[in-house]
Amino acid sequence: MTLNDIFKNDFIEQTTGALSILEMFLTLSLSLALGIGIFIIYKRTFQGVMYSKTFNMSLVILSLISTTIIVGVTNNIVLSLGMVGALSIVRFRTSIKDPLDVVYMFWAIGTGIITGAGLYVLAIISFLFIGVIIYIFSGLTIQHDPYLLIMSYSDTVIEKQIYDLLDNDIKKYKVKSKTSVPDQFELTIEIKTANNRTDLVNSLDCLKGMKRVAMLSYDGDYAA
Repeated sequence: MTLNDIFKNDFIEQTTGALSILEMFLTLSLSLALGIGIFIIYKRTFQGVMYSKTFNMSLVILSLISTTIIVGVTNNIVLSLGMVGALSIVRFRTSIKDPLDVVYMFWAIGTGIITGAGLYVLAIISFLFIGVIIYIFSGLTIQHDPYLLIMSYSDTVIEKQIYDLLDNDIKKYKVKSKTSVPDQFELTIEIKTANNRTDLVNSLDCLKGMKRVAMLSYDGDYAA
């Protein structure tokens, strides 16, 4: 086959699939159904700081777009060559703060690609399998939730009292930071407590010289 043969009309016709309207409709419908499934799983298992409905909706659209692209590419060689050039200049600038959001994006795109390729059974089985895994991991509870204790006080004498209280009530804690300004000190300690106990704050607040005590939930990256 020469280079001239590639651009002949008969070669293009041979590499152009005849996908029926019914097949297109069924493929897009399955992609939409799986995309909605991802939408529901993301909403019910979301554990971040702020839920974004627009991001969740974009997962459904990503699945449909991926399906449309794959259907077009696999049925038309001319379109596939043009698509490669078009996608090569696409750049995503949106900042993704939660690593799990990236996983959902790949899941939506991967589902659309598999569906567009006509691997319907694989698309359904992989969706169910991944969905069950996400539900299992999102349902796991941590026995001791991490928190940050932020305390402001005017005298370092009460530091011993603070550590005595922590030794009695908390099995494990770690000093994260300590700052000092004239007549005021601030101590930040990471603690792990079961059953969301907050009575420790009341005990610390009763110490003489304590100005302020705050207890914040903490996941290692940010406080909420």
